[in-house]
Amino acid sequence: MHAFDVLGDPVRRRLTELLAEGDRTAGALTDVIRAEFGISQPAVSRHLRVLRDAGFATAAPRGTARVYRLEPRAVEELDRAVERYRALWRQRLDALTTEIARARRAPGAPADVHHEEH
Repeated sequence: MHAFDVLGDPVRRRLTELLAEGDRTAGALTDVIRAEFGISQPAVSRHLRVLRDAGFATAAPRGTARVYRLEPRAVEELDRAVERYRALWRQRLDALTTEIARARRAPGAPADVHHEEH
């Protein structure tokens, strides 16, 4: 599953945010998600499974609890994916800025008018 698909769901985004703050037990994560989203414990478990299966989180037993941890490699993968889009838009916005500046310098172009608020 692509990183954007994983984090396209608000519950999984929130789980990822919580795990970015530090390791948490499944019970603690469930309590927060149930309070914020009003979904059942099995639904939270399904979202946690998606995060595990996609490599965004790991779970390890600690006593009778399962402790979840954010997987740094998944976050790095997401950062690389976002950077590809950032670079694409940066080029397009730079080109737009150039065209706007060129249009302002063209003969007969309207002058900028600034209005003061009173």
